[in-house]
Amino acid sequence: MSGDTPAAGVWRFDAIGTTWQIETPAALEPRVRLEVTAAIDAFDREWSRFRDDSGVSHLAREGGGIGAPRDAHDMLEAYAALDAATAGAVNPLVARSLEALGYDATYSFTARDPEPAPAGWRDLVTWDGGTLAVTEPLLLDVGALGKGRLVDIVAGILSRAAITTFVVDAGGDLVVRGAAQRIGLEHPFDTRRAIGVWEVTDAALCASATNRRAWGDGLHHVLDARTGAPVQTMAATWAVADTAMHADAIATALFFDGGPAIAHAWGVSWVRMFTDGSVEWSHGCRAELFTRTASVGR
Repeated sequence: MSGDTPAAGVWRFDAIGTTWQIETPAALEPRVRLEVTAAIDAFDREWSRFRDDSGVSHLAREGGGIGAPRDAHDMLEAYAALDAATAGAVNPLVARSLEALGYDATYSFTARDPEPAPAGWRDLVTWDGGTLAVTEPLLLDVGALGKGRLVDIVAGILSRAAITTFVVDAGGDLVVRGAAQRIGLEHPFDTRRAIGVWEVTDAALCASATNRRAWGDGLHHVLDARTGAPVQTMAATWAVADTAMHADAIATALFFDGGPAIAHAWGVSWVRMFTDGSVEWSHGCRAELFTRTASVGR
């Protein structure tokens, strides 16, 4: 992890492949910065498929089991709910599908034919009894909600340090505490524009878009696990929830049928934009949208 010496109230650094910004009323104490750094490094060491020494890379090479990371139960239970809601479109074994399209540990971006993720992943992966185990060598990817989970972890460190007003922003996945923040919803077809503004207070906002982590013709990181191919009908999603993990998870689920239903069940507000430019939002959504071609979703 690398970064600049924090100015008063603003700390910027790079970690887990994105730029972080933590805003607080005053500069964070060194002990708090060290705790944040250690938490991010620990999460990366457990879950990163881009590190040879990570826990998930060990499972991919050796199979068997490892001591379950503290986040395994909550994240994989959420994956099970996403899997059920989207009829298998969201699957934590999508890593090999991403690699087949060139989004691999070396960032080769050399695509082969799409490769569906293994179906029935809940019979292949277990996370009970303090062990995270696979029935055969399998590579996990928690990208559908992992960054949100890590943002929650960092926010928890700040809260335990008695910091009551802050923004934790990890590449657009945010937790806001103590004061309202007006956040622009970046247009996926023109990053100089926004399709709206969402005021967030004491909540998390996460976004996902096909123009981010994109390469080649029509290739991007949001895949349908059932086919291994990038989604084509949805361009961008935004979700606001009590936790960044839930907001991140719903931002992924909204690319598929069933996403609005699980968002409703979890009490998450959302906006999504289709590739034809139309926009849909949840009932009661408080975002101020600039589009006039929108339809109201569940």
